[in-house]
Amino acid sequence: MTDDRRDGPWGVFLIFLRLGMTSFGGPIAHLGYFRAEFVERRRWLNDRDYSDLVALCQFLPGPSSSQVGMALGLGRAGWPGLLAAWAGFTLPSALALILFAYGIGQYQDLARSGWVHGLKIVAVAVVAQAVWGMARSLCPDRPRAAMAILAALLTLAAPTAAGQVAAIVGAGLAGRWVLKPPQPAGAQVHQTYPVSRRAGIVALLLFALPLAGLPLWAAVSGSPTATLLDGVYRAGALVFGGGHVVLPLLQATVVPGGAVSSADFLAGYGAAQAVPGPLFTFAAYLGAIAEGTLNGWRGGLAWLALIFLPAFLVLAAALPFWNRLRLRPGVRAAMAGINAGVVGILLSALYDPLWTGAIHGKADFALALAAFGLLVFGRVSPVAVVALAGMAGWLMAA
Repeated sequence: MTDDRRDGPWGVFLIFLRLGMTSFGGPIAHLGYFRAEFVERRRWLNDRDYSDLVALCQFLPGPSSSQVGMALGLGRAGWPGLLAAWAGFTLPSALALILFAYGIGQYQDLARSGWVHGLKIVAVAVVAQAVWGMARSLCPDRPRAAMAILAALLTLAAPTAAGQVAAIVGAGLAGRWVLKPPQPAGAQVHQTYPVSRRAGIVALLLFALPLAGLPLWAAVSGSPTATLLDGVYRAGALVFGGGHVVLPLLQATVVPGGAVSSADFLAGYGAAQAVPGPLFTFAAYLGAIAEGTLNGWRGGLAWLALIFLPAFLVLAAALPFWNRLRLRPGVRAAMAGINAGVVGILLSALYDPLWTGAIHGKADFALALAAFGLLVFGRVSPVAVVALAGMAGWLMAA
């Protein structure tokens, strides 16, 4: 792990901007891209600290991959780094979806294009690389390998947010009672985050305040805009399991009241599958196309900020206590089990939804295998591999 801090907020923004323009495949794939960039390439943190962070964000409500990105920016360049990481990773897809809202109806087939299929295939290779590398460092013995396999089987049988949480809790309990606490290496520097306990408590209060205040404002004022904003904030605050889980909450917010038609909602969802970055940016499309006083690009950016605000606040509330808890011997043993469980969850996600959604024949498998070889053995930049896979998918569909 390097102590070099020359990146600064602007450097963090540029790094995440590149990831925001190339990270296709959903939240699990995003975690693979992050590991390749920040653990393997830049060495901002080690596999254990990265897996600890992933495990924490799996427990929290909101988009877990975006929260991991926020924490990486925070650890690198403080609060400006957190905002820079979020903006860089989020704005490319958000702006693309706002533009789509202005040109709705002209690009309906985008999500089914050959180059997008190639990008879905390369996401399989990226996650396979992450599973390969993390398993070697986090599952070095039979007990942890067994925990990883059991976690994968559980999440395959119950492919929901509840299944993932159950796998993490089970692996943590098994680690607590079966594994010896890993001894901290004297020379090892653990990743820390500049958030005090007082700031964490304030963030928790700010997280809860809109949950009570926005419904009250909507009820007292009777304003359709207030009702929409309340629904968007609650969708970001109360969802576990990532972007796809938030879709029914957003649909219930905008379609029954007529703010967005069902046809436009589905068209935007299709477009959201064709852009990189977090699926939560679908809210930017809805804000841009919604009927009412707040729409267009202003509405898109307002809805984007509102749906991510709970993720930022709950992360800030958790980090200062997490930093202290994970240093205790019992917690370290539990975290060793949880880290193995995270590997199992990634292994499960590698099959479903990534493999099942992208690999439909021998040609798809060959492209995924070639991308995996370039990443793992050729040490080729993920950006170059993504570009090659997109081009190959386009040629295969031609």
